[in-house]
Amino acid sequence: MSWATDALDKVRTAAWREARRKGVAKKGAKDPVKGARWALLKNGGDLTAGQRAQLECVANTNETLWEAYKLKERLRMILRQTADEAAPLLRQWAADAFLSGIPGFVPLGEKIAKRHFGILGTIRSGLSNARLEAVNNKIKTTIKIGYGYRNLDNLIALVMPECGGLDLQLPDANNQ
Repeated sequence: MSWATDALDKVRTAAWREARRKGVAKKGAKDPVKGARWALLKNGGDLTAGQRAQLECVANTNETLWEAYKLKERLRMILRQTADEAAPLLRQWAADAFLSGIPGFVPLGEKIAKRHFGILGTIRSGLSNARLEAVNNKIKTTIKIGYGYRNLDNLIALVMPECGGLDLQLPDANNQ
């Protein structure tokens, strides 16, 4: 999803720049395209009434940006499916993104098509890298607290109270 939101934000930025170039953009967040950034990037089910109104404005003013948003939300729906259900949908999504001609989504369609089996494996395993990123952030923060360590044991002694209680269960390679 991160790839799709990055591509969508690039499309939004390009649309806003085009509106500015044509002289139809309003100043700052009052512009329907620029002001809709968070509404476009947010999960569709978590939108407020104001954000829904912003998306409706985008749908009425910028067809390319609206199509990019619909592609992003369709990918979100596909990634919530089981791996068997997602396989054909993901292939079709990659083809649709590639054929859309939307600058940020054409390379994304290619990227997802190339990594199709890896994405399905991630869906199958049910794992994400969120916990790993959280531990990594705690370690980096702990390292920044100190200014230098004479040996690795001192660093480990500081990191373990922060991260020591974790019980990360990795999937067994034989049971996948």
